[in-house]
Amino acid sequence: MPSLSTGDGATQPASISTSADASDRLGVAIVGLGGAVATTAVAGIELIRAGQAGLDGLPLAALPGEPSAGLAPYDGLVFGGWDLYDGDLASATRHHSVLDLAQYEATREALSQITPWPAYGDDRFCRGVTGTHCQAADLGLRQSVDALRADLRQFKEDNELGRAVVINLASTESWPDLDAGLFQTADAFQAAIDADDEQVPPAMLYAYAAILEGCPYGNFTPSVGADVPALVELAEREGVPLAGKDGKTGQTFIKTLMAPGLRDRALRVEGWFSTNILGNRDGEALREAGSLASKIGTKGSVLDQILGYPVEDHVVKINYYRPRGDAKEAWDNVDLVGFLGQRMQLKVNFLCRDSILAAPLAIEIARCLDLAQRAGRGGVQEPMGVFFKGPMTADGAAPEHDFGKQQTAFLNWLGGLRVRDAAVASTTNDPE
Repeated sequence: MPSLSTGDGATQPASISTSADASDRLGVAIVGLGGAVATTAVAGIELIRAGQAGLDGLPLAALPGEPSAGLAPYDGLVFGGWDLYDGDLASATRHHSVLDLAQYEATREALSQITPWPAYGDDRFCRGVTGTHCQAADLGLRQSVDALRADLRQFKEDNELGRAVVINLASTESWPDLDAGLFQTADAFQAAIDADDEQVPPAMLYAYAAILEGCPYGNFTPSVGADVPALVELAEREGVPLAGKDGKTGQTFIKTLMAPGLRDRALRVEGWFSTNILGNRDGEALREAGSLASKIGTKGSVLDQILGYPVEDHVVKINYYRPRGDAKEAWDNVDLVGFLGQRMQLKVNFLCRDSILAAPLAIEIARCLDLAQRAGRGGVQEPMGVFFKGPMTADGAAPEHDFGKQQTAFLNWLGGLRVRDAAVASTTNDPE
């Protein structure tokens, strides 16, 4: 039986103070608040706010005119969210060991004041990660949705926030049968919620609650969140922006940079072998076959679309290796065929920090979704696919994966949002 949130909140408000004006403040409600990526994001904003960290790694920080672009300022972000573990964020941060000692000490007091809300979970969809910070297993799905919505309303009230977004940073879930009828229309999905249909995974329940509360939803995980016709339909109806899925941070990011160049130089990719080792909680979740299949599905989908032909020997492997913790290592071996049929090899070894790559993207996704909503853009925000391995498309068509093309489309979209948002603000402030 699923474990469900009661929605009664934590003993302390799960947020951090901000020096930004009230109109600039944005609530970011995170599914998986105690995880490595989430704690790194919260600590990073705290360090930026204290003047103890720069803006390296935040891709929108260096855009021309960024301070006046309409995006919520970094020091205006207020964090809250759900987790299956009840420890405060200082304890979680120490456990994940992403920050260095000086960074941890500088943020420890602020993070110790943040406690997650009880989470909705279902170990049928994520057997690799379970916790005890969940209550009222006898609640039905509709009651659970109501509880998650109450959490969001309480978060905004406690922190005097006019708006909030929901970002899924939880561990990877196995996928349900996406061809099932309940996922095809909004009416069918809502009837399934009322009938306590066991096919609804946790990520989808959070997405549904966010849409009903008018909160934009971004899915940074390979889990199925809002990326089914039923929830896309509902989000379009409610004017709520969506983006996802599976943040494009390390190996796949490098792959989408390299593959277009190989294509344009007519170097045929005969095979591409990719393998990863990581030892954080996400890696632990991927030991379970269903969750692993979800992850490999998003990582393995990019090459054929970019190259324009199928790569028969495209192999992707992910291995949990506890000693590495958050310090992920990715190897790529590419077999190429060039002029006169001569074969060559390209090898890449990327030693990276999983959460250091992911946290700033999650922050930027939250800011972009908020701006999209204020610009009146509901439904799938297709140009935000630049952030994801498995981008959502409005009509379900195959997404673009070429990073250069994605970046151009994204910047054009963002520029359009700025112009429209500024026009909306000007109209709103006009005394006439």
